[in-house]
Amino acid sequence: MTVRPVVDADAHINEDVTAWRALHERHPGWVQAGTSGGKLVAPVDGKLYPAQEGPGCGVPIDSATNPAAAGGAADVGVRLRDMDAEGIDVQVLFGGLAIGITTFSDAGFALDFAQAFNDWVLGDVCAADPARLKGVATVPLQDVDGAIAELARAQKAGAVAVTVPPTLGARNLDDPSLLPFFEAAADHGMAVAVHGAPGMNLTMPGADRFSNYAQVHCLSFPVDQMVAFTALTTGGVLDRLPDLRVAFLEAGVGWVPYFVHRLHEHYEKRAELLPDMKSQPRDYLDRGQCFFTFEAEEDMLEPYVERLGADSLIWASDYPHWDSDFPGTVEEARTRAAGLGEDVVGRIMGGNALRLYGLA
Repeated sequence: MTVRPVVDADAHINEDVTAWRALHERHPGWVQAGTSGGKLVAPVDGKLYPAQEGPGCGVPIDSATNPAAAGGAADVGVRLRDMDAEGIDVQVLFGGLAIGITTFSDAGFALDFAQAFNDWVLGDVCAADPARLKGVATVPLQDVDGAIAELARAQKAGAVAVTVPPTLGARNLDDPSLLPFFEAAADHGMAVAVHGAPGMNLTMPGADRFSNYAQVHCLSFPVDQMVAFTALTTGGVLDRLPDLRVAFLEAGVGWVPYFVHRLHEHYEKRAELLPDMKSQPRDYLDRGQCFFTFEAEEDMLEPYVERLGADSLIWASDYPHWDSDFPGTVEEARTRAAGLGEDVVGRIMGGNALRLYGLA
């Protein structure tokens, strides 16, 4: 039997912005201490990250991190020891503040920010153990040409994916202005990871109706990912670019069989309204273009695999965030998936993520 590594497809690292010397030199005072809801947050570009109150508010700062994972949130040595204890072979790292980059009004500053973050996460953090720590680049989609150039630069530095938000202000991901970016990602063989977050000044269809974080968090990730999945499928992006690989993160997987079925109904019955959609929704998964993360407590794995197969499932810990099940997240995920058989467990705990991130 082939032994597949355990790949954590979506974990986070707390940014050390004090290390980004070049950004501070180019943009003195770009980040300072601010308050929102009486809590210390980061004001950038006249906005608060993460906003602690109001519609679409972000995670309460005092409870943002799982206490058991607090040591490894920023300390790479502690993180690697935690990975050893869990049995995680590879961890794919996203930022936090970096998720809000597309909301910066100054495209030049956004590019400088992207370069600073990417240099830090790839050159400082992942350099501690390049075989086990893999970085995800951020790019300034305010300037598509700049985003394409930074994608290429970050890939040369070791990035395994580039992250984009589920929506960009009034634009959905099938907006024609974004197609050159997705073409570049496909041409470079670079996975695109769709990742949102409340309180980061991103548009959030549905969740921005609420000012209670529990309500916001409950809605934001699945609804945001439904919007992104709709844009990329019905908008024709995935059909135009059959080599494009996209991951939809932090929304669980229970929504996917339902939504694939719902999209299929519209593909069948209202095809005249969807001229750019050339494939059945299930085809995007079967072709290896779409991947969806599940976390340890996921209880929809068996119906998902029964309906859609196992090749589009990837496991993620969301370490070190409050909703991560660390410690014991790998063991719990394996236990819940055990009924699917050892081969499937091996694929969803690591094998599929290796394909997504081009590590196989």
